Amino acid sequence: MANKFLVAPAPHVHGSLSTSRLMADVVIALLPALAVSVRVFGWNVLAVTAVSIASCVLLEFLVQKFLFKGPLTINNLSAVVTGLLLAMNLPANIPLWIVVIGAIVAIGIAKMPFGGLGKNPFNPALAARVFLLIAYPAQMTSFPAPQIEGAADAFSGATPLAAAKAQMVTFAGDNLLEMFTGTIGGSFGEVSALALLLGFVYLLVRRVITWHIPVATLGTMALFGAIYALCALGGGMTTLYFPAFHLLAGGALLGSIFMATDYVTSPMTTKGMVIYGVGIGAITMCIRLWGAYPEGMSFAILIMNAMVPLINKYVKPKRFGAR
Repeated sequence: MANKFLVAPAPHVHGSLSTSRLMADVVIALLPALAVSVRVFGWNVLAVTAVSIASCVLLEFLVQKFLFKGPLTINNLSAVVTGLLLAMNLPANIPLWIVVIGAIVAIGIAKMPFGGLGKNPFNPALAARVFLLIAYPAQMTSFPAPQIEGAADAFSGATPLAAAKAQMVTFAGDNLLEMFTGTIGGSFGEVSALALLLGFVYLLVRRVITWHIPVATLGTMALFGAIYALCALGGGMTTLYFPAFHLLAGGALLGSIFMATDYVTSPMTTKGMVIYGVGIGAITMCIRLWGAYPEGMSFAILIMNAMVPLINKYVKPKRFGAR
């Protein structure tokens, strides 16, 4: 009699949502931010995005076809999401050959060697971004100026976080409005907080993600920023502007909404998600305020990715029927 028992990695609870549908929803949620990026930086945004997605899909196909020699999974759209997120973490003017290298790292090192989707311990797009930041710092930190009329030039070519790191700016309300609407330079997926928040609402409505990780991450950053402003910056209106600045600048929204919530690399329980989000927020602010890099979101998420097995081990739901 043939063995009909199947052994597979968690989760083991069956649901009506397919992987491809979830991934398609993530792509749809990112479209407003992508559209704003094209408006702000021009058509080169689409070239970077197309090369990133195509490279990720092609590499995953080749690995599964010739190395794993198993069923192809590129139709689940996970490689498309990885390519899109990788692209949105890059400058719009980055050389396309560097984009291809990023895709190789994301798929060929951070994802497929662990067995593919569901088994990778680290977010592939963020692993690739951090690699590129270390390997090609000049290209990864050279951001084009916005190409739309009336775009902000208050930071003289630097990103808001880099300018704040160098104490080049004050946290004025007009700068916050520009970051919210999307007229300040940076990685092209980070430029419009409004567009990212629209995507967040869409994912919540579609029940693709829950609010726990983004709110825990952003809430921790806001509280951290407010305490720092009170203790080190003299309080006053800075107590409001400083945390708001850090929520809108850099990859805070893109990371907390679209990458920290990755099913594979985030905790399984609600309490675990809150702990995970608090850790990301605290580490991000520590790096931003006292680290060598102006941005810390990518590093924070990867560090907390490594902590997820411990969180899942010690933060468990009650057993069914237990009091």
